[in-house]
Amino acid sequence: MTHRPLGARRRRLVLELPVDEPDGFGGRLRRYVAGPVLWGSLEALGSTAAPRGGRDDRPGLYRVGLRYRPGVTPAMRLADGTRRFAIRAAGDPDGRRRDLVCEVEEVIEEASP
Repeated sequence: MTHRPLGARRRRLVLELPVDEPDGFGGRLRRYVAGPVLWGSLEALGSTAAPRGGRDDRPGLYRVGLRYRPGVTPAMRLADGTRRFAIRAAGDPDGRRRDLVCEVEEVIEEASP
């Protein structure tokens, strides 16, 4: 990946950090809390699955370009307004600590009946 000008990172994203809490039955519940605001670019890569039953609610795959920051892991996710993106992989493409590229999958929330 070539170095992108800062103007290409015009999407305001929030890095959401995971918080695990006991559920009272021996398991754990995961929720996310808002972390730092980051500016990045979002590029669509396609989807992960074929439509099922005529429904087109399959998760999309995206590439997010950010300024380098250490400690971003697949346990975290990114928020873009009401959209949420689970981080599948994050890495420094050239090892120079200038850019961070994340492969993400859009989280499709189940609608309540």
